[in-house]
Amino acid sequence: MTRLTIREMQKDQSGVVSAVRVGGELGRRIRDMGLVPGTTIKIQGRAPLYDPVALRVKGFTLTLRDNEADHIEVEVE
Repeated sequence: MTRLTIREMQKDQSGVVSAVRVGGELGRRIRDMGLVPGTTIKIQGRAPLYDPVALRVKGFTLTLRDNEADHIEVEVE
């Protein structure tokens, strides 16, 4: 398996969150959104200028700015 950040993933690619590499308020906010290790995600698409990224998490759609997506590592096949 390969580890990528959410920002590096392509449309329709899916994987499992392996780590959130940021602490403080931003780290807490990311975890509160459901992006914790072991969570399966799928990239739904990107805005025309590639920021933000839309992903599917636990049955809902979530959008993240690239500066947030850079801190989340995902294992993909």
